Amino acid sequence: MTVSVVLVSAGKGTRLGASVPKAVVSVAGKTLLELSLMHISEFKPDQLIVVAPDGLVPEFERLTAKFFSDFKVVVGGDTRQQSVAAGMAEVTSDFVLVHDAARAFTPKEVFDRVNLALEWADCVVPAMKPADTVKQVTDHWVDKTVDRNSLRLVQTPQGFRVSTLRDGLAAATEDFTDEAGLLESIGVPTATVDGHEHAFKITTPSDLERARAIFADVRSGIGVDAHQFGDSGKLMLGCLEWAEYPGLSGHSDGDAVAHAVVDALLAAASLGDIGSIFGVDRKEYQGASGELFLTETVKLLNVAGFEPANVAVQVVADKPKIGPRRAELEARLSQIVGAPVSVLATTTDGLGFLADARGVAAVATSLVRMRG
Repeated sequence: MTVSVVLVSAGKGTRLGASVPKAVVSVAGKTLLELSLMHISEFKPDQLIVVAPDGLVPEFERLTAKFFSDFKVVVGGDTRQQSVAAGMAEVTSDFVLVHDAARAFTPKEVFDRVNLALEWADCVVPAMKPADTVKQVTDHWVDKTVDRNSLRLVQTPQGFRVSTLRDGLAAATEDFTDEAGLLESIGVPTATVDGHEHAFKITTPSDLERARAIFADVRSGIGVDAHQFGDSGKLMLGCLEWAEYPGLSGHSDGDAVAHAVVDALLAAASLGDIGSIFGVDRKEYQGASGELFLTETVKLLNVAGFEPANVAVQVVADKPKIGPRRAELEARLSQIVGAPVSVLATTTDGLGFLADARGVAAVATSLVRMRG
């Protein structure tokens, strides 16, 4: 049997309070449309129809082409039922799964379960048991407590024999919140399969916050740098001047702390390292400050869709003593990076070239996240 997916993504997102249609709101750096398409592409339907808001067909075609080479984008209607009907007009398969782009994290396994159940049912929905106690209420007074063991919370994709759903849409005299409800109204029985906790619907701002908290794309990186003291100049460390010490030798200002943080941020975002971005072959960076390197690194992260979330840096040196200026260092670095930076310090306990105060080393770790 052949199966199509109709992806309903024409909602305006009024309850979400977004300035753009719901399907182009982003979570973890991708739109809800792209996240939905990613899971649908794993399912590999025979046909894909995407239902888009009026005026956004070219943009939806561009985004869908990232995942599918053969697809159709159509304009939706004022109601969900009208949008489903618009998508169904293009379906050429035996069966169809109707899915909401607002349930962008529904995994492939749910599509598979619904599709398999269509071998013995004309109408199938994924469903979850409610975790809360459910009460029937009239005018703020409880009529009764309902047995939740017989209740289910319905999700998508919902699966149908194409001819059955078309008959239901043609016979409809009112709007329904889902296609299974429409078919139930004309006597078609609905089967259920297990849903999934990730198939929750993004409708309100709190739903969006939940999605961003669960599915945030957070990545970590580590950076290490070390420089010897020179014979002259001024020491720059953590983008602060330490007037009582000579400068650290290097192509730039030798700020080992700033350089370690740069490498940690670049590593987290998979953007290379300080040598490949600001290397000794780049004459414009000769003598450049650690602040410049950090500022340019944050810009590179932003272009790539990332933002710093947190940085921790450990200074390894006998001198200078970090403790008296720790708060100042943390404030300065946090200001430049645009995220909290914590600074720690230690010595090598008499081991290595740092033991006789010939230089300074730093080890930094960072977390960066995709912008929502």
